Amino acid sequence: MALFVCYPKCTTCRKAEKWLEENGIAFEERNIKEQNPTVEELREWHRKSGLELKKFFNTSGLLYKSKGLSQKLSSMSEEEQFTLLSTDGMLVKRPIFVDGDTVLVGFKEEQWEKLK
Repeated sequence: MALFVCYPKCTTCRKAEKWLEENGIAFEERNIKEQNPTVEELREWHRKSGLELKKFFNTSGLLYKSKGLSQKLSSMSEEEQFTLLSTDGMLVKRPIFVDGDTVLVGFKEEQWEKLK
């Protein structure tokens, strides 16, 4: 079954969840604040997504901004970035939808259409 990693208070996550339900896509929900993605999960999702690692950061989040990560990321190794992402779910862009080899980060309806 697909995994839907989200933050329940996030309006974008709620919109994505509603979209999944309306399109009859079964999923298991996981609260990213209560259960951070592990370094191993993040590595696998990154590989399968084909996205650059920066796309996994919640760049509009308060934690990202308070840590000054927009200046620091470019000088960090990939390993340091994965480790940082795994320390706090609020640093991770959400929602994340994982189904087999398909990994979608963030909710853009036109990208999610391919799930149907």
